[in-house]
Amino acid sequence: MAIREILEVPDPRLKTVSTPVTEFDDELRTLVDDMFETMYAANGIGLAAIQVGVPKRLLVVDLQPEDPDAEPVACDHDGHHHHHQPTRKEPRVFVNPEILDPADELATYQEGCLSVPDIYADVDRPARCRVRWQDLDGNFHEEVMEGLAATCMQHEMDHLEGILFIDHLSRLKRQMALKKLQKLRAA
Repeated sequence: MAIREILEVPDPRLKTVSTPVTEFDDELRTLVDDMFETMYAANGIGLAAIQVGVPKRLLVVDLQPEDPDAEPVACDHDGHHHHHQPTRKEPRVFVNPEILDPADELATYQEGCLSVPDIYADVDRPARCRVRWQDLDGNFHEEVMEGLAATCMQHEMDHLEGILFIDHLSRLKRQMALKKLQKLRAA
């Protein structure tokens, strides 16, 4: 397992259209393990392979919030403090995902992205959608998603087309967000 570097705007690789996964092999499993480790280390809820520089149609998602009752710091017998990774409940892998039947009704969520750090903005997306995908063994699955799950899936699947959430904003709002990001980086 390894934490991989997360690409950030304006890295041109984030505009790549990712290609389908065709080999369901150990290399894919290693990539998935690394993506989860990278996502958890960054406290994200979703990550697309292109965000770690791999242009494959692959997403990892874990919508479970960190356990509010968990002790953030554990003390070993030797007196050393160790910060534990947040425990998540539902790590999910989506290979070659597709959206079917997006609802006409829209829902608005404030979105952020590990590739656009510290910038948050409201985005309107279909409130429900059916998602079809493959698992790590290549088997197909379908599920109707709504709420945060639907938003998160659509946000992550945008990455596979080279689209970031700020691309859904008006030109003015997008420019303001990118200026804010530049200021934060300079600080």
